[in-house]
Amino acid sequence: MTDSIRRWSEQLGAADWLFEQGDLSRWVIAAVLLVVLIVTLRILQAVLGLRARKLAEKRQLDYAHVMADLIEATKFLFLVLMSASLSSLVLPLTDETQAIIRTTTIIALLIQGGIWGHVAVSFFVTRYAKRRLGTDATSVTTISALGMFARLVIISVVVLLILDNLGVNVTTMVAGLGIGGVAVALAAQNILGDLFASASIVLDKPFVMGDFIIVDDLLGTVEHVGLKTTRIRSLSGEQLVFSNNDLLQSRIRNFKRMRERRVVFSIGVIYQTPYDKLAAIAGILRAAVEAQDDVRFDRAHFAEHGDFSLNFEVVYHVLSPDFNLYMDIQQAINLTIHKRFEEQGIEFAYPTQTVFLPRTEAADTQPPR
Repeated sequence: MTDSIRRWSEQLGAADWLFEQGDLSRWVIAAVLLVVLIVTLRILQAVLGLRARKLAEKRQLDYAHVMADLIEATKFLFLVLMSASLSSLVLPLTDETQAIIRTTTIIALLIQGGIWGHVAVSFFVTRYAKRRLGTDATSVTTISALGMFARLVIISVVVLLILDNLGVNVTTMVAGLGIGGVAVALAAQNILGDLFASASIVLDKPFVMGDFIIVDDLLGTVEHVGLKTTRIRSLSGEQLVFSNNDLLQSRIRNFKRMRERRVVFSIGVIYQTPYDKLAAIAGILRAAVEAQDDVRFDRAHFAEHGDFSLNFEVVYHVLSPDFNLYMDIQQAINLTIHKRFEEQGIEFAYPTQTVFLPRTEAADTQPPR
């Protein structure tokens, strides 16, 4: 059988390539071994991935989740290359061929290792964010930024190791990049400014993910803090994208860090209000505020004589940053004031204008017609 295949290969002109290193039987064994290894590794990947996923869903084990993600992230091409590398061990190849196979195997391992590292970092960052977002959003922002830098380090290390295995002088290249980096830095000042601004946001923490902020006349909830931009979801639904550098140069109002809300409002009554009723208004306003829960009364005063009204100013504190709670309390206060004013016969003022026409002396002496 082997002789027949040999003669057939010689007729095709392939005998020199196939048999200069050894017998055809070794190539047959290597081919069979390659197929067996590919099928075995593929089945093993599917079985282990399924078992790890079931274990993770059943017992909620973190290591089972990350193992399932790593197994699923293993590429089929990587399995093929590993199988080919193992099956080539039975072949009497030249040193040059063995060196090529060895280099290819190392590069495949480095690339797959980089993929595994990316998956592991993403898993731990996502898990930490889910657990701490509601209680400690500041640490979530920091961990997300560290995860981003970890991915960048993994990619850089993998690229440098691949170049080193390909025979590139990495030391010389890194030195050249350092010199060229100065020119790149001058040409990319805006980008580098955003990168340093991103580091400032992570370290100084003027806001974190989940905070409700106002930047100039734009407002929304922080969704993502990236290397160059920060993304905010506005109340109307669209996403606002800010450059990190521009964002730090703006005035930011962070409502998430509000402990309590200070409320100031004014009301006006007409000038014809009697003195005794006017003196009682401050007490009415105070009682209306103190009748509510979750508030701390500050003051209520007859503040000024306005253009068309006698103005009172009220200040109180809502003991919660919740905006809906504040609006409910303010509504209840307004209704109480309206009811008490109706009971006391006190009238609210509204913009009016009275014109006084002086009578002249000639008009006073003329007899009426």
